[in-house]
Amino acid sequence: MSNFINIGIPSKGRLKKDVLKIFYKKKLKLISERGERDLIGSIKNKSNIKILYLHAREILERLGDGSLDIGFSGFDLFKESAVNTQNKINIVSKLNFGNADLVIAIPDPWIDVQTIADLEEIAFEFRDKKKKRLRVATKYPNLTRDFLFSKGVTQFKLVDSLGATEAYPFTGSAELITDITSTGETLKANNLRVLKDGKILKSQACIFTSKKDNKKKGLKNLIRLLSK
Repeated sequence: MSNFINIGIPSKGRLKKDVLKIFYKKKLKLISERGERDLIGSIKNKSNIKILYLHAREILERLGDGSLDIGFSGFDLFKESAVNTQNKINIVSKLNFGNADLVIAIPDPWIDVQTIADLEEIAFEFRDKKKKRLRVATKYPNLTRDFLFSKGVTQFKLVDSLGATEAYPFTGSAELITDITSTGETLKANNLRVLKDGKILKSQACIFTSKKDNKKKGLKNLIRLLSK
């Protein structure tokens, strides 16, 4: 078994920048042989630490299977992952960045729909009159399904979003969406609005660790240093 401490950092975007600042503040100098685009790195003067730059979703998968020891990702993605993956991961600390809400948004012209209860009515109407189910485009199928079921909305069909989810209602691919938003500006710009009781989850960036029992040298101290 490798004695390397493996740390997963998001490979792009705002989350990556904010995570890198943590290392900078703790005076842990990250090194990548091939510069910015390198997917593997290390920490200066720490020969037993390996940095892996991965998609934020993959970081949770790798923590779940024990191939990462420490990882930075979003609480939303943690809650979206399979329950048996979640059970193998510890949340060490919630960070003060990456704040966003997972919400249900509908086309602005649907003036009769303000709440989840209104949505339920529309869903039955769709089923009875149009003989089809309301389509919900999302990158969060598990959280969306659980939330809608918990609110008594059952007549819907999930559509996997592969790109800009907010465009789906206007390309005829879905009637409504669930998406992650920090300001709501992108939704507004796309003529969508959030249902009054349509917040599914409040998210932020977190430090996670694998529950896999390992005695790697310096791991506990490193976790303490990064999370304080």
